[in-house]
Amino acid sequence: MGNTADVIIIGGGIIGCATAYYLAKKNVSVIVLEKDKSIGNGGSSRNGGGVRQSGRDPRELPLAMYAVEHMWPTLSEELGVDVEYHKEGNLRLGKTKKHLEILQGLTDKAQACGLKVNMIDANEVKRINPYLSDEVIGASWCPTDGHANPLTATLGFYKAARALGVRFYTGEDVIAIKKIKGIANTVVTKKNVYTGGKIILASGYASRKIAATVGIDVPMQNVLIEALVTEAEPKMFNQMLGTADADFYGHQTNHGSFVFGGASGYEEMNKDDGTQPTSSITAPCICRGIMKYIPKLADAKIVRTWAGYEDVSADGIPVISKIDEVPGLILACGFTGHGFGIAPVVGKLLSELGTDQQTTLDLKEFRYDRFKAVI
Repeated sequence: MGNTADVIIIGGGIIGCATAYYLAKKNVSVIVLEKDKSIGNGGSSRNGGGVRQSGRDPRELPLAMYAVEHMWPTLSEELGVDVEYHKEGNLRLGKTKKHLEILQGLTDKAQACGLKVNMIDANEVKRINPYLSDEVIGASWCPTDGHANPLTATLGFYKAARALGVRFYTGEDVIAIKKIKGIANTVVTKKNVYTGGKIILASGYASRKIAATVGIDVPMQNVLIEALVTEAEPKMFNQMLGTADADFYGHQTNHGSFVFGGASGYEEMNKDDGTQPTSSITAPCICRGIMKYIPKLADAKIVRTWAGYEDVSADGIPVISKIDEVPGLILACGFTGHGFGIAPVVGKLLSELGTDQQTTLDLKEFRYDRFKAVI
């Protein structure tokens, strides 16, 4: 019984933990295998915590809108853990005419999908957030966007899944998926062998190598991003912030510290050797951008910085899909840095795929076979 379950999930991040929880609610037995010694030590604990709908690919927007409307508002109560969810808006800031053109394009696409988001001028920006620089000449404003705490959200799904009987095994490095009579039902790690009725592969970029053991390739790359956190500051604002240039994003936490993420363009110089290195370049680069937008933070002290990888898909949206060529295998990867905000609904949808139910939302845009060559 220890190595057998109805569903084997590969990956102990927030996607894997949420999927395990929703499967367990359906009385499905679940095993979760995580390579790291800790649950959620990949992108799930290394992101900016954005729970946003604005700025997303229109194909991904229905997932984000469903999660914001139906799942995030009650998640703390449901999981018994404070996920620190704030639904107090997202300002995506612009300082140039070109920035406003970018934001207008994103806004037009989102409005066409039914999202309540609009462009606002500098005066309205200052009314919403008086701490922003006079350099900001406009922004997109989505009042139903927000943010949450990635650490406590992942922990909440993990604890709730454990309470329902899900078995988590850490330090289990998956080396292959095996098929028996054409069905994927066996997972081989460096130490053990696990069998299940279905296998859900949700381990970020590592999913590509694992999927290749059954002849499946997901076109994506590993992209390093960095983040930083300040010491606690007096309470300033609850909105999530982003920019048209994507030079930084972040928010103020319940604790008072600010969490910001961003990039310098030099991250690709780091060798992908399994580590998650920070550089002496990126944090100062992010901070220079922040000070131009929020001058009051110029003297804020940085407590620590960290880095993590995004599994960036070839077309910018994830794969959430059964694999026709490999019955029994379900993929959930390529989230391209957008996975945290949609994690609850993705977990719900994967639990439906894992039990052969009709999914709550249409997943045709996320099918694996969208990457097949057209002959």
